[in-house]
Amino acid sequence: MPNIFNQMLAEKGVLLADGATGTNLFDMGLMSGDAPELWNTDEPAKIHALYKGAVDAGSDVFLTNSFGANASRLKLHGAEKRAHELSRVAAEIGREVADTSGRKVIVAGSVGPTGEIMAPIGELTHALAVEMFHETADGLKAGGADLAWVETISAPEEYRAAAEGFALAGIDWCGTMSFDTAGRTMMGMTSADMVSMVNELTNAPLGFGANCGTGASDLLRTALGFKAAGAVLPVIAKGNAGIPKYVDGHIHYDGTPALMADYAVMARACGASVIGGCCGTKPVHLAAMREALDTRDMKEAPTLDEIVAKLGDFSSASDGTGDDTPAPRRTRRRRSA
Repeated sequence: MPNIFNQMLAEKGVLLADGATGTNLFDMGLMSGDAPELWNTDEPAKIHALYKGAVDAGSDVFLTNSFGANASRLKLHGAEKRAHELSRVAAEIGREVADTSGRKVIVAGSVGPTGEIMAPIGELTHALAVEMFHETADGLKAGGADLAWVETISAPEEYRAAAEGFALAGIDWCGTMSFDTAGRTMMGMTSADMVSMVNELTNAPLGFGANCGTGASDLLRTALGFKAAGAVLPVIAKGNAGIPKYVDGHIHYDGTPALMADYAVMARACGASVIGGCCGTKPVHLAAMREALDTRDMKEAPTLDEIVAKLGDFSSASDGTGDDTPAPRRTRRRRSA
């Protein structure tokens, strides 16, 4: 049977994803250094509220609170044997929210990186990485997730291991990487490299793209890179709500709802089929993005200059591919909240 992801894309053309997990949970009282995944069993009402906030704001897709639910990351909290359980419960809460929303909503099981460096540079073997991704994905599937959603990946080897783990679990998936180092991932992947890698995977994702990174401007430049490289699969764009600032002892993202609304419309024009936010993105941002996608249009893909004018400067002169023309430096235009 066709996955609900493909069905909804066919029906709607573009899907609105959710926003941040950490930002919103910190607002609910999560302390820095704590494992958000433990709240799936310790504070289930707050996880329910996290999901419902995105759905009520208009999201068609939301990610579960399972980003760090793998044995490697949970070991830091003495919970390495709870990866399957915490993934399952994260999806079960999501399933309840989706099934009571009154409309079709996709429960996407978030799967973050292992937090380790893969061999031969690091000590994490391919087999062990596959095993960890398999365990998390199996838990998400048992809890009722519609698909797995690997995100914030930097290394192609880890992306491939995730794809293999999802195949073992028998679950459809999407996957994004984080382009945060002069247009490349931390391990040097460019947008064009990612297109080539995705095209070669035996267990291909339903959609692929970029999340997190630096700011909304950089993410749109990466999305343009996907299309320039001949991307065929649906492209995902989940950018941060502006740039992080340290204010009164806390990290604050300066992207306003108005800026994220502009970003959403421009992301669609850049070829993205699934558009959401990452760090700093709250329900108020999502609501503005929902309204913008429903009421505004942009016929042509924006130029690099237009992206800078609307969303602010790029963090680097190039996107790493060598094929772009750097936009001139400009002062970020202030917007009122």
